[in-house]
Amino acid sequence: MTITRLAALGREEPALLTLAQRLLTVAESGLPSMLLPGKEAFAFTMAGHRSPGGSWKLERRGTSARYAAITALGVRFLPEDRQRAVLGGRSAQEFTGLLIESLPAVSNLGDAALITWAAADTGHPKLSDALDRMRALDEEGRPQYTVEAAWVLSALAAAHGTIDVEGPLTAARDRLLRARIGNSPLFPHATGPGLVPWYRAHVSCFADQTYPLQALARAHACGDGDGDPEALAAAEACAARICELQGDGGQWWWHYDARTGGVVEGYPVYSVHQHAMAPTALFDLADAGGTDFAASVRKGLGWMTEVPELAGHPEKQEPLILDELGVTWRKVFRGDPRKAVRAARGLGSRVAPNLRLKPLDRVYRPVSVDRECRPYEFGWMLHAWQGGRV
Repeated sequence: MTITRLAALGREEPALLTLAQRLLTVAESGLPSMLLPGKEAFAFTMAGHRSPGGSWKLERRGTSARYAAITALGVRFLPEDRQRAVLGGRSAQEFTGLLIESLPAVSNLGDAALITWAAADTGHPKLSDALDRMRALDEEGRPQYTVEAAWVLSALAAAHGTIDVEGPLTAARDRLLRARIGNSPLFPHATGPGLVPWYRAHVSCFADQTYPLQALARAHACGDGDGDPEALAAAEACAARICELQGDGGQWWWHYDARTGGVVEGYPVYSVHQHAMAPTALFDLADAGGTDFAASVRKGLGWMTEVPELAGHPEKQEPLILDELGVTWRKVFRGDPRKAVRAARGLGSRVAPNLRLKPLDRVYRPVSVDRECRPYEFGWMLHAWQGGRV
């Protein structure tokens, strides 16, 4: 017998269950305002502006098919009436249908993969059309960004059992496994050369870890018989390493050295990593039969209200969760010009992997808050906490 992820959270730490339920309420209340009026699309971001009187105003900026697909992946776990409340009167399947209709104009592999994943998960009858478009954009032998390659594998794993995708699934799985450098458990930013400049080809980000480990776990789970032990082992190794590196305050760090498995630069710390991306990947790993890293998930979730980076700076303290606005602020960062710390540590670690340039931590302290919120953050949050085995 299995229990829901929220129930398991409440059993271990009731206070965090209250926090997760609060966040989910914020997500459902905030997403409708991110849906662009008169369009079947979500804004790229909601930017917060504070008036002289202290009140906040949100401004929609841009549009994103990618974020719309991620939103559908999460919203599908809600009861249908609540799906329609979020998606402008449409169910998740109906909304995904609009995304499928837009695919002929989609030129980005990641966008197509996410739409295909949503089509599979919502049981859309035009799944085969989405698969065809994704395959057309995934040129054989061409390096891809790791995140997008992982979404391709997750989409194929979701379609497995509905459509024969055995060959493409094996190829997508092999591509991710081959991308790793030496014996490192972490994944690089791209699956091959040419996409990233040489001087930072060794630097990968948190998303480059969570999406592949999630995809490989799902590939294992969708297989027949014993599944795919090699894929599961790779997912396990990646998960174990990022959990080992997790900050004392629950922080999921941002940039890693894909060669050594170490941290290059920890900041920014993103809210979406804490409440959504780490949980959904690690929960999917556990559901696939892998190790249960729920303790690390709980530790990361707690950061949302503790935020140790701001605790020692009363003038900088502010909540990251704004219930009345339906947003969570995007990240805590250093505020360094032109991301100088990341650039310096990325270049320095290229030639000296253990070089930390510690004086930069004193000059550029992570006490700035990015007052934006993006719809995909809430899509993955719903996916993380409402999904899984029941």
